[in-house]
Amino acid sequence: MEEIVTKGAPAAIGPYSQGMTHGGLVFASGQIHIDPATGELVQGTVAEKTLRCIMNAKAVLEAGGSDLSKVIKATVFLSDMSLFGEMNAVYEQHFSKPAPARSCVAVKQLPKGADVEIELIAYR
Repeated sequence: MEEIVTKGAPAAIGPYSQGMTHGGLVFASGQIHIDPATGELVQGTVAEKTLRCIMNAKAVLEAGGSDLSKVIKATVFLSDMSLFGEMNAVYEQHFSKPAPARSCVAVKQLPKGADVEIELIAYR
């Protein structure tokens, strides 16, 4: 097991790693829409927030020797299911066919008041 650390994604805001590798798998911890350069939540549209989440998760995958084309499972957390359509429009632009398995759930609250969080599992 090996920890992934990258400046391309926000530092962990709790007792967890940005990601981990084990065998041929890369696990990217849930990424909210924090700009790694500023440490602040990206404001704006759900599309902009979703893109930031994907870019953060992509940076973790790449630091672990993988990329978005190798994602086998994604989990998306939303602050409200009314955000699904806008999130999904951005999400589908970044994952090729066959699309990864995915779960998408609305939760009561996300860290730092975020609206979107995305975690990924990929192979190397």
